[in-house]
Amino acid sequence: MMKKIADVLTADSVKVPLSGSNREEVLKELLEILSTKSIFKDKNEIYKAVVERERIMTTGVGNGIAIPHCKHDSCKDFRIALGITEEDIEFQAVDQHPVHIIFLLVGPNNSAGMHIKLLSRITRLLSKVEIRQQLLESKSPQEAFDCIIEEEQRQFG
Repeated sequence: MMKKIADVLTADSVKVPLSGSNREEVLKELLEILSTKSIFKDKNEIYKAVVERERIMTTGVGNGIAIPHCKHDSCKDFRIALGITEEDIEFQAVDQHPVHIIFLLVGPNNSAGMHIKLLSRITRLLSKVEIRQQLLESKSPQEAFDCIIEEEQRQFG
């Protein structure tokens, strides 16, 4: 069964604005949010896996977006944390531009297909400039969350 972003992102997993000012800080900040969801035991292990994945290839996909992600044995399920910041976060993005919208996706090791589907769904949602703009202008986590959920409903039903 295809998971939707609405299944794995909750309003309390959204941080507006992020307080971190570099990649390491914002990744730790987003992992801290997810660590309260009891889907993995050791956030340091997950952090290492995310950083290792970044080392292989940047997840700064362009247009001010990064989608850091990892699969890990200790993850029981998929979860997304979303952070938005006015700070320029350096992510070695493919277009060389700093990042302002960060989706962190973590999931179990044995679900590569679902992992890829969720990544591509996030990418498709954010391909619309209006949605990126709306996220950047969000004044609260709830506002950013609603923007994503409504757009997902509009695009995918």
